[in-house]
Amino acid sequence: MRLAEAKLARDPDAARNLIVAAAAEAASANEELRELARGLHPSILSGRGLGPALEALGWRAPVPVEVDAMPDERLPRPVEVAAYYVVAEALTNVAKYAGASHATVRIAQVDSELVVEVADDGIGGADASNGSGLSGLADRVGASDGTLSVSSPPGRGTTIRAVVPLPS
Repeated sequence: MRLAEAKLARDPDAARNLIVAAAAEAASANEELRELARGLHPSILSGRGLGPALEALGWRAPVPVEVDAMPDERLPRPVEVAAYYVVAEALTNVAKYAGASHATVRIAQVDSELVVEVADDGIGGADASNGSGLSGLADRVGASDGTLSVSSPPGRGTTIRAVVPLPS
């Protein structure tokens, strides 16, 4: 970019070419960072499991969070990671948009699936189809062959529910 800036007055075409190349490099670097970030997760999740990792998320949340239910045993790593990110994104949305005074996290193993629910007592009205973090979260859960649903009637809070299949 500094090269482009230096050439701007003398050779605008060369500067434009440098800017185009820099934009392509930045896009490539951004995609590499996203791919790297997808593979990273907190060490507490790796070391101690989903329950302690979710408790830590709850402690950091700006509203009280109750972790109501949790499987006793460790789950396969990809399932724990998917569940962790569902809860992390849901609690982020509670903090940013919900106007809630409380949130509850429930994790249950039902047959061959993990069910993850995050409910709040906020203003409701969340819309997963509105290009929000919820649509990205639906994509993440879908990558694990799972489903994400959002129930958010105005004035009655929001419940985010993810169902992630457990490997056989």
